[in-house]
Amino acid sequence: VQLVESGGGSVQSGGSLRLSCAASGYTYRSYSMGWFRQAPGKEREGVATIDSTGSTSYADSVKGRFTISQDNAKNTLYLQMNSLKPEDSAMYYCAVAQSRLGRSWIWTQFWNYWGQGTQVTVSS
Repeated sequence: VQLVESGGGSVQSGGSLRLSCAASGYTYRSYSMGWFRQAPGKEREGVATIDSTGSTSYADSVKGRFTISQDNAKNTLYLQMNSLKPEDSAMYYCAVAQSRLGRSWIWTQFWNYWGQGTQVTVSS
């Protein structure tokens, strides 16, 4: 399984970015895909997830600002990030799990594959 993120960059507070994750090499009928982020000196944290049924979940810190979506035809995962804040600055990672994780999605140990990450920097 290969995951390649793109779309990161530097924006001012209040701006928007859309991250993409191109996925290849997996054909799971039941799965979860997600976005995580990790700031320097902090643990990796879950941002949003979507599973094979289309069910989504978000971290409280991004609800109402971020939207996760997937294009199954393109095998691509997206994260639309609006109203960005300086505290959103981090390396953002795409991940795939070989099953639907439900409420366990926030725990990194349940995810099977990870991308290399794309940097997001939000200035005030």
